[in-house]
Amino acid sequence: ALLQVTQAIGSQIGQFIQRKEAEDKVAFLAQFDIITDLPNRFLFTDRLDQMLAQSERNSWSVGVLFVDLDHFKAVNDTLGHPVGDLLLKQVGKRLLSCVRHGDIVARLGGDEFAIVQTRVRDPNQTESLAARIVETVSAPYEIDGNRIDIGTSIGVTLAPRDGTDADKLLKNADLALYRTKDAGRRGFSFFKPEMQEEIEARRNLE
Repeated sequence: ALLQVTQAIGSQIGQFIQRKEAEDKVAFLAQFDIITDLPNRFLFTDRLDQMLAQSERNSWSVGVLFVDLDHFKAVNDTLGHPVGDLLLKQVGKRLLSCVRHGDIVARLGGDEFAIVQTRVRDPNQTESLAARIVETVSAPYEIDGNRIDIGTSIGVTLAPRDGTDADKLLKNADLALYRTKDAGRRGFSFFKPEMQEEIEARRNLE
């Protein structure tokens, strides 16, 4: 009888552990990217909102950088998605190596990453970070015996200069990214208000 009780207790403990592990996994997937372990879009937006509130209290700026990998689709098409996933992991690590403690690096989806640079006193700090990312991410990769050369295009916006709302800042950074790609990729552009007017004019023309 004692053995049966012990086995029953052991079974209940095992079920509890499995349930707890499943709950932890669900909670992780709700906030983090499964490939890179970086924050996902949901958590990134939440933390950006927190940083914007802190910046308002402390009178510093916040840099938002929208990072897109150049020619990533070609890697998936020629070498396969497993190699593409390994490349995304390495890109995530390189981005983390570029930022300071307290900055945020996230994967928004596909080959799109985003960074929040906190405690910005001078726009030159954000410009230096963008240049460092272009150089670091564009260096060759060695994955499964393959040498992979990709570049990166970046769109940059600053709060509160360009806005104080997370969604607006991401939209601004996306517009600046579009300008970088239009200029030939592998570089970065800062958001300017006239970019929205240019996009709308082009859409109307099309």
